Amino acid sequence: MILLSTLIDIFGAALRQQYERQLLPGHLHALSAMAMCRTDESLVMKVQCSDCGKVETIPHSCGHRNCPHCQHHEGQQWLERQRAKLLPVDYYMITFTLPRQFRKVVWQNQRIGYDLLLKLTWQTLKQFGLNDPQLKGCIGAHAVLHTHSRRLEHHPHVHFIIPAGAINPKQRLWREKKGKYLFHHKNLAKVFRGKWYQAMKQEGFLVGATVPKNWVVDCKHVGSGDKALTYLGKYLYRGVLQENDILCCAEGQVTFRYTENSGKVKTRTLPGADFLWLLLQHVLPKGFRRTRDFGFLHSNCKAMIQLLQYLFRMVIPPFENKRNKSAILCKICGGIMNIIDTRLQPKTKALLPT
Repeated sequence: MILLSTLIDIFGAALRQQYERQLLPGHLHALSAMAMCRTDESLVMKVQCSDCGKVETIPHSCGHRNCPHCQHHEGQQWLERQRAKLLPVDYYMITFTLPRQFRKVVWQNQRIGYDLLLKLTWQTLKQFGLNDPQLKGCIGAHAVLHTHSRRLEHHPHVHFIIPAGAINPKQRLWREKKGKYLFHHKNLAKVFRGKWYQAMKQEGFLVGATVPKNWVVDCKHVGSGDKALTYLGKYLYRGVLQENDILCCAEGQVTFRYTENSGKVKTRTLPGADFLWLLLQHVLPKGFRRTRDFGFLHSNCKAMIQLLQYLFRMVIPPFENKRNKSAILCKICGGIMNIIDTRLQPKTKALLPT
């Protein structure tokens, strides 16, 4: 397996030279963190076995949300939190995709553009829930922002996982929608398009290109919702490409594999600097949350979810917000290693990449 830190070491200088004007502080921070993650140059922790007493040092992880080594625990925690909110109804995945003509202006204004994409798509869905003749109430949704296509190009879109039910807060009434159909995708696209144009005008953004009249919104029935949540959970942390998908690094070129929507596996080969830039394009602005909960699935509505699960006579194991990660085991006897000290300098101190 080819490590990302190895590729950064080989092509990092060429990346900085070739993409000097496009690299943002967040990109440089991510690059430095991933270059040192769990390597001989990273800070180390000292651990001791509780059984045999063996003492050893282990390199720290960088903890960056785009690092392929890190954040697995956080991703699992997110998935468990969402599973604890599941209801015994049909679920739908609705995906809003921004036309390519807007991608440049969104890239240049990422914090505003991505935030608008999340907010306006939710406003569209919320409006449809209130106006739907069967629902007539407030729906709930889990939203996840993705910025990449299968080929890892810049391709901002939002996935929503939505239960087919709504709450009327005034009448305290739950309504459920049956069947394989939630909202008409063409009508969703028209309303979202109107909201986006209005927001663009208010922000003063201009697009010097012909924008298509028909926008893309995809609606799918996803059964109980568990598999859809698991799918989205894979892309919350740990970057957009796993290291086992990096196949080759030779003659200044990097080859990786990806899977198309049809399920067909393909490969793509790029110069090393271009490959690193392809990954860095999907580093979000500092503090920006790619996952959000809306409507009655918002974190402020825990009591409402518990009441609905009680009315449905569901037995949901209580979610435990475990802060402790998987135990470190002794390589000699298999005992649990206790942390003695952390963030120690390695024997050979190295400087961060500049």
